[in-house]
Amino acid sequence: MQALYLLALEPCVECTSDPNSYGFRKGRSTHDARSQLFVALSQRASAHWILDADIKGFFDNINHTWLLNHVHMDKRMLREWLKSGVVDKGQLLRTDDGTPQGGIISPTLANITLNGLETGLMRFLRDKLKTTKALTACKVNLVRYADDFVVTGASKELLDTIVKPWIVEFLRERGLTLSEEKTRIVHIEQGFDFLGWNFRKYSGKLLIKPSQKNVKAFYGKVKEIIATSVSRFPVKVLIQRLNPVLKGWAQYHQGVVAKQTFSKIDALIHWRLMRWGLRSHPRKSAGWVYNQYWKQCGTRKQFAVLQEDAAGGEATVPYPLYRLSDMKIVRHIKVKGDYNPYHPDWLAYGEKLRVQRMGSTIWDIQRASLWFDQGGRCALCQCEIDLADEDMDDHHIVYRQLGGSDALSNRVLLHPVCHRRVHALGLKVIKPVPNTGDFNLAKQSKVTRPVDAV
Repeated sequence: MQALYLLALEPCVECTSDPNSYGFRKGRSTHDARSQLFVALSQRASAHWILDADIKGFFDNINHTWLLNHVHMDKRMLREWLKSGVVDKGQLLRTDDGTPQGGIISPTLANITLNGLETGLMRFLRDKLKTTKALTACKVNLVRYADDFVVTGASKELLDTIVKPWIVEFLRERGLTLSEEKTRIVHIEQGFDFLGWNFRKYSGKLLIKPSQKNVKAFYGKVKEIIATSVSRFPVKVLIQRLNPVLKGWAQYHQGVVAKQTFSKIDALIHWRLMRWGLRSHPRKSAGWVYNQYWKQCGTRKQFAVLQEDAAGGEATVPYPLYRLSDMKIVRHIKVKGDYNPYHPDWLAYGEKLRVQRMGSTIWDIQRASLWFDQGGRCALCQCEIDLADEDMDDHHIVYRQLGGSDALSNRVLLHPVCHRRVHALGLKVIKPVPNTGDFNLAKQSKVTRPVDAV
């Protein structure tokens, strides 16, 4: 039932969300929040002071009366969800405040609660400061991800005496309060942590690195996997358990200054695995342990296990442990603040953004596959497409917002001008189906008006 209501509620909430709210919203992520903070803090003339805010018990304390008055959905159904209670250790506990955590509609209700934090603050400052010039000079920017947010400002006094009191009042109306222990105002040269990264200026240059707390938590998880695997499972199983964890963490931090951190963690993992090897073979030397478990993988040696090749021959193919330092640093392409994934005017932008963020290797392979399937021609105008053309567009036949997938069977290549025509005129492209031998795209590709959805 929550899923059904969410289908109708989420697009409505998207239309009223703050531009720099990035949590639990389609097409947005923590990386977009990080990129926006870089824009707001990277210049020499940028704000030097930051209000690092933390809401105390956010999901547990949202005022039910406020939600019932401001969420545009069936009030009876919402009231039943909010007041349903929680069963803990066989006892039914009342829920007089907060949202049902774990329910799929809870993140959207949380976003509704904090929507207006950015736009309301800017409106308040505009009315108080009177002029646009004064508003620009105060350098106030708010970036939020779910219940975590930071506010930049030109001075500590501005954040402490004007911005923070307004935020406190905004939250009080919704039954929320700031945590006095965790909320602080810091200078950019002192730095602050946000979403697992540390933002700090060194000699006037902003560097974003993985935070010490995040690195420590990650290394603790790796240590636990090694400690619970090496004595119970083969080396191959250990590598299979570690590789997704290592690669996932590296991908999360691949857009920041993380090479030094990656190399440091690689060295710590190497030391821990050597330590395990020496304990497992107390009569062997470190050199023997290294040659036993570190195999030649290309031009270097890595912790690996030999496995059979595809032909089922001898176990000569190394299966290595992933190295964090192999992750290339790739800058994230930020989404536009007013992007609405549910609005038809933004469909072309959403498709282009997805391709821009796609790894170049993956995109080249998929583009070549689509190009061959279409016989090297545009699916709309039937004119030739140059495979080396960087501007060819990737179009979803069934739009993603209508449930279409990213499978190649649901995508075609179009000229940029043809892509604009498809979205502007509401045309529908049917994927060409290659015949045996030559492609007869003139017969196999049709352009029609879309049938109204039922």
